[in-house]
Amino acid sequence: MEISLPKSHHTGAVFGWRLVLVSLALVLSLPVLVIVASLAQPYSDVWQHLRDTVLSDYVSNSFLLMAGVGLGTFVLGVSGAWLTAMCEFPGRRFFNWALLLPMAMPAYIIAYTYTGMLDFAGPVQTALRDVFGWRYGDYWFPEIRSLGGAICMLSLVLYPYVYLMTRVAFREQSTAVLEASRSLGRGPWGTLFTVALPLARPAIAAGISLALMETLADFGTVDYFGVSAFTTGIFRTWYGLGELTTAAQLASFLLLFVFALFALERLSRSRLRYHQRTAQRAPRRIALTGWRGVGCTVFAASVVVLGFALPAGRLLGWVVNTWRDALDSTFLSLALSSVAVAVAASLLCLVTALVLGYGKRRFPGPVETVAVRTAAIGYAVPGTVIAVGVMIPLAWFDNRLDTFMRATFDISTGLLLSGTLAALLFAYVVRFLSVSLQSVESGLSRISPSLDESARSLGHNGAGVMRRVHLPVLRGSMLAALLLVFVDVMKELPATLILRPFNFNTLAVRTYELASDERLADAATPALAIVLLGLLPVILLNRGMQRDGD
Repeated sequence: MEISLPKSHHTGAVFGWRLVLVSLALVLSLPVLVIVASLAQPYSDVWQHLRDTVLSDYVSNSFLLMAGVGLGTFVLGVSGAWLTAMCEFPGRRFFNWALLLPMAMPAYIIAYTYTGMLDFAGPVQTALRDVFGWRYGDYWFPEIRSLGGAICMLSLVLYPYVYLMTRVAFREQSTAVLEASRSLGRGPWGTLFTVALPLARPAIAAGISLALMETLADFGTVDYFGVSAFTTGIFRTWYGLGELTTAAQLASFLLLFVFALFALERLSRSRLRYHQRTAQRAPRRIALTGWRGVGCTVFAASVVVLGFALPAGRLLGWVVNTWRDALDSTFLSLALSSVAVAVAASLLCLVTALVLGYGKRRFPGPVETVAVRTAAIGYAVPGTVIAVGVMIPLAWFDNRLDTFMRATFDISTGLLLSGTLAALLFAYVVRFLSVSLQSVESGLSRISPSLDESARSLGHNGAGVMRRVHLPVLRGSMLAALLLVFVDVMKELPATLILRPFNFNTLAVRTYELASDERLADAATPALAIVLLGLLPVILLNRGMQRDGD
């Protein structure tokens, strides 16, 4: 039986939800709008100085970073996806999930560990000098703190984006098409390059786009390696030169890169399923034996070792030597602060995602859809840009309120919002809402609309349907959303570094501070804590892959 609401009641409900969704979208997109609006502001002498001196370096280095990381993630991600999805070789089941482990290693942490291993005083060069009797200047060794080093570090931790999406695309390709290619004389590699790769092109493009967004968002790696990129330029312009408006204008140019990648990623996602209509069963895996199987095992093992095992082992070695001094009241305070702010941000993201997801499900109109997509755009925007976009309107509000209170009541209100936890939490919600929203929308899509109608026919209103039907079914999705945002907040560096209140610190910021002072061993304990927490999403992804029969 279908219950129809009175037209006036339905119209009022639609208007109410539309008002809520549009209002949330406007608030959450405010930082991005502020950055874009800064282009209309007058350009200062500092901007002219940046344009004449370092802006070309920011642009060229950003392009080179994107090109290098794009190539690196393509090679590592597509190779790993092809081997684990389409081939059978020794250790395949292990590497099926182990290739996800580098996702738990933030780029700035792997940069610190490799610097500690490969710089002049590190164990590698020290061993070379001891063995061959070399001195400084007697030999050449690649410089880890360079643009090339940053490309290698980012590629090692970002290729799982390409690996995940491409692997799914390979496994869902049409068996008939792949077997027809082989029957026409194409070998495994010929089938890969002429059939499988073209079919998986949308998934590959989407994965590379996500990896490049993270590349543009990176601050810790490029800053530590001394690479002049947009994120480091924004930070230095604000903190070094005190030019907030100029920093916003610089951030607006970074957004041009981001929006181009965002458009590419959306276009790729819209085409992800174009090749799946004829697929009936997973393609038969190619058995690789002898030296081919051993070579595949060595390749997969090398990627896992370089991207996770080696840096994690180095961190553990430092922790063993320093944990007695590191695990003190200061560390516990940092851990509690980090956990508290991550929990708060996770809950705020989840509540906001539930409101947006349920509103879109209840009234799936074009306005609602656009509002929800606009609210979630922050995931594509670097934390440095969001931090600038948050600070400008909050500082404007605080200054205007203080001026009014001084003129009217001779009372100074000071900074009520700028430099507070509220500002930091707002930035986190803008940055990571999409993570929660994707989990919530995925869970809601599995709930049949007939359940909603049945609940309403029994007398439950919208809130009752949400409480009695949706929330119990969404428990797994909500838990995944909480964990994923929790880990992302724990790892977030640039937004925290810029917006944190005075005397407030997190594990990520402390790791960055110690590493910047070249105290890499002391930075190992908070860094290892972040890495261990980063394993949570890897475990979730692995469980999902096991449910899919992989």
